Amino acid sequence: MLRVRDDFLRAHLAIAALFCFLGFQYATWVSRLPTLKTRLGLDDGRIGLLLMVCGIGAAVSFPLVASAMKRFGSRALATLSAIGLGLVLAGLTLAPNYPVLLVVACLDGVAVGFLNVAMNAQGAALEVRFQRTAMSRLHATFSAGSLLAALLASGVTAVTTTLSAHFAVAVAVLAVLLLLAQTGMLADEPAAAAPAEAGTTAEAAETAAPAKRRGIPLPSRITVWMGLAMVFGTVTEGAMNDWSALYLENVVEASHQLAPMGIAVVSVMMVLARLFADGWRTRFGDGLIVRVGSTVAGLGLALALLVGGVVPTLVGFACVGLGVAAVTPCVYVAAARQGSDALALVAATGTTGLLAGPALIGFIADASSLVWGMAVVAASALVVALCATQIRWPSLDTGTDTETSTATDTAPGTTEAAAPTAPTDPALSEA
Repeated sequence: MLRVRDDFLRAHLAIAALFCFLGFQYATWVSRLPTLKTRLGLDDGRIGLLLMVCGIGAAVSFPLVASAMKRFGSRALATLSAIGLGLVLAGLTLAPNYPVLLVVACLDGVAVGFLNVAMNAQGAALEVRFQRTAMSRLHATFSAGSLLAALLASGVTAVTTTLSAHFAVAVAVLAVLLLLAQTGMLADEPAAAAPAEAGTTAEAAETAAPAKRRGIPLPSRITVWMGLAMVFGTVTEGAMNDWSALYLENVVEASHQLAPMGIAVVSVMMVLARLFADGWRTRFGDGLIVRVGSTVAGLGLALALLVGGVVPTLVGFACVGLGVAAVTPCVYVAAARQGSDALALVAATGTTGLLAGPALIGFIADASSLVWGMAVVAASALVVALCATQIRWPSLDTGTDTETSTATDTAPGTTEAAAPTAPTDPALSEA
């Protein structure tokens, strides 16, 4: 048992290094946008387009990453995409003009999409192999990476404003994180056809197997529901990060010093909730955690909008951070159980939500008011709760999907649900 526990911790730390890597890399170059803006003489509109191009690159990576996952596996894909993200920092440093900067940002988005899918596949495989929840803590590590990048940016700029010096130090940190990831990432088991059971004809086996389609596979009904849950969950999360400070200052009329507390409250509650959410998932199940959490987020924010005032608003923001913290980790785990295509699609929809959410709230606020824009955020959280009732959530105790599973999920002549699960690993039987 001690050996298994050590194996889990080693793999957990290695995969956590990937999550920290992604959060650190993105926050590093975003924190230096003012420097890039000054160096190339850009206006706010071009900076906005730069960020949008990065998001578009991540969103359109879906067909590529689905194919790459099947060809290379999550471990190799995570390594390659991490190396690419390190090279992006060099590209941002050397970009001579704005068009080149846009190309580098787009490549960054594609590499982010690749690493996002690969590291979440590794996290889901970790839970399957060791039958222990870990995904929420891994997502908390992503936030920790962003915080580390912000602290490093502050420290380096206090010494020198040179972009190349900052990014050189950042690349060194990324190299250390990637080396740490190599010490314990899980190996992918090659896909193999399951042996036919005695008395099973080839025709029956072919009928029981899922149909293959050429080109991009069509998502299943459950995958669509997971994609919708991810979209509305990331809309809620992204909009709170971008609009909470403005809401406090412009609507609630909080002071300039207090306005940033909106982002701080949401972020702190999300990190704390993700540190404890894996224990909640083990005790109550992913489905209940997502349904209750998103309901708390939606109703808490809605009540804060109705009551008004600084304190009620901050309490409502805290409800959002607490409630949505476990949504994306749980949906990623459920998507990984459906296969690499589902995971890639859900990851792409999540990026789309982060990209489109803040802009959508801005359009609504411009057409009416920011109060109505935040009301849409509250409604988005409640939509997540609705979607969660239609998703087949995994159960670590049995290794199968539960809650919305029906008899139609069981193939004739079998006694177990035929829902796809994450690929097993030879070490699982040893554990």
